[in-house]
Amino acid sequence: MPDAPAWRIALPHTAAAVPMARALVRTALTEADAPADRDTAELLTAELVANAVEHTRACAPIELVVELLADGCQVEVHDGDPRPPGDLTGPRDDAHPDPWQEHGRGLLLLRALSSGCGHRRTERGKAVWFTLSARPAAVPLRGPAV
Repeated sequence: MPDAPAWRIALPHTAAAVPMARALVRTALTEADAPADRDTAELLTAELVANAVEHTRACAPIELVVELLADGCQVEVHDGDPRPPGDLTGPRDDAHPDPWQEHGRGLLLLRALSSGCGHRRTERGKAVWFTLSARPAAVPLRGPAV
């Protein structure tokens, strides 16, 4: 089975990374005629990249990976901080063991709009990812029965 098509890009550790990432996701999904919702993919990508820029050291690289799947797409944002998303102040406390606890709306959007999301450690830090399933097929509107 051949590898799924994927796009990778190194992003600057500045606010300029967000529109660059949105453009890459839209271009990748459009060029491949991917079945995933492009607007949702752009929104969720923007949230992940903005979080990486805001919550990681400026010297740590950020990388965006867009992978096309048979039934949608997967987007990953790699950064140099190994701490899980939502764990921005150091070790988690026992009262809030969920690394996806909400500190803003980004992770809430990720959970609500994606078909799956998560994070994993990498050699250089972590990758935070989401998947989007294929858009449902459009149902043609019918006029009133005669």
